[in-house]
Amino acid sequence: MSRYDYDLITIGAGSGGVRAARWAAGFGARVAIAEERYLGGTCVNVGCIPKKLFSYAAHFREDFEDAMSYGWRPDAPAFDWETLIANKDREIARLNGVYEKLLKGSGVALFRARATVVDPHTVEIGGKRYTAAHILIATGGWPVKPPIPGAELGFTSNEAFHLTQLPRRVVIIGGGYVAVEFASIFNGLGVETTLVYRGERLLKSFDADLGRFLGEQMTNKGVRILYGRNIVEIGNGTPLATTLTDGTVLETDGVMLATGRAPNTRGLGLENAGVKLAENGAVIVDANFQASVPSIHAIGDAIDRMLLTPVALAEGMVVADRLFNQSGRTLEYENIPTTIFSHPNVGTVGLSEAEARRRGLSVAIYRTSFTPLKHTLTGRAEKVLMKLVVDEASERVLGVHMVGPEAGEIIQGFAVALKCGATKRQFDATIGIHPTTAEEFVTLREAVA
Repeated sequence: MSRYDYDLITIGAGSGGVRAARWAAGFGARVAIAEERYLGGTCVNVGCIPKKLFSYAAHFREDFEDAMSYGWRPDAPAFDWETLIANKDREIARLNGVYEKLLKGSGVALFRARATVVDPHTVEIGGKRYTAAHILIATGGWPVKPPIPGAELGFTSNEAFHLTQLPRRVVIIGGGYVAVEFASIFNGLGVETTLVYRGERLLKSFDADLGRFLGEQMTNKGVRILYGRNIVEIGNGTPLATTLTDGTVLETDGVMLATGRAPNTRGLGLENAGVKLAENGAVIVDANFQASVPSIHAIGDAIDRMLLTPVALAEGMVVADRLFNQSGRTLEYENIPTTIFSHPNVGTVGLSEAEARRRGLSVAIYRTSFTPLKHTLTGRAEKVLMKLVVDEASERVLGVHMVGPEAGEIIQGFAVALKCGATKRQFDATIGIHPTTAEEFVTLREAVA
């Protein structure tokens, strides 16, 4: 009989934590999971799912306009924010229930209370202590507000999904995933939207062509983008007065602070248990997600490697598999696809052009930009960008990048090709589906200078 209450206690019932707990239980482990907020974590409650629902809502304005070019005569549509919020909340509540059923159906003990680490094998949950052979930290991340006067007057992505009313004007600070997605959402819902970013192009961690092209397309759709500037103060009042580094003052009804996220590990007792943390609070782990204390593991946003839900799921499976199935399972971070639900979407997998060159590779670049077939009738100025990064020596395709409608759906298939080591010659030999946007990836013949 084990000297511990459980084989595994997981702190955090987000996507990664729930997957790890369920897999471990499936291997016969005695598992408990603790969550003080909501089941499903950021993705289900204040991230991927509600964000994409909002993105769908924001697309309809253009869809109604475009329909007229195809012979439809829709009555003047009206948008109701309260209806969107209520329907979103109902769906999130349903998903919370699904997560609870999955856990209980797997035999995982669920504690709806805050948990802290007491020592390498002890966790305090809701005032009571439990022991475990292994502890898994899966507490996710949390939005960070910049240290400026008036920051408390702004809202983050957490609060954006629960605004009591849609602002008439909004200023968004940032240039990453969250900033461009919400700028697109608010703009699509008819809000006068200004995006302020300290950099010279959006999406600085992605292929440079993507950020530049997306900025142009968002501007064409009506988003005002101010580059090379930052916010220094939010002044109280009605309206809010937002002061920028160049002295510009923007009057607005709301300021969204999309200035990054930090691992949600503070106050968990990890330092007292001997766990080493990075400066931003990330748990430092090895390739097997083991912390500096052998009995403690961490995954997902808590380790600040790749902040994507499918990655957290994969990391959780690796931990459960290695601890309770004696497998040598590992996780390869190369060629992980991702998409950004901006308008238009961004999809990408593999190396950027700059990263390939940094690795000393001689690369050929194939790139095209064009008006998609749909807009030959609507007259809309929206364009699509598609780009391939190819290793000249091996002809292997190293990166596939896109800005355009349904980019995520398209890139998912090409991610499989990259995982299999597809070459440009194999791309060229593939018959395209006509007429589609995706076919352009297999018809690019001439490298650009």
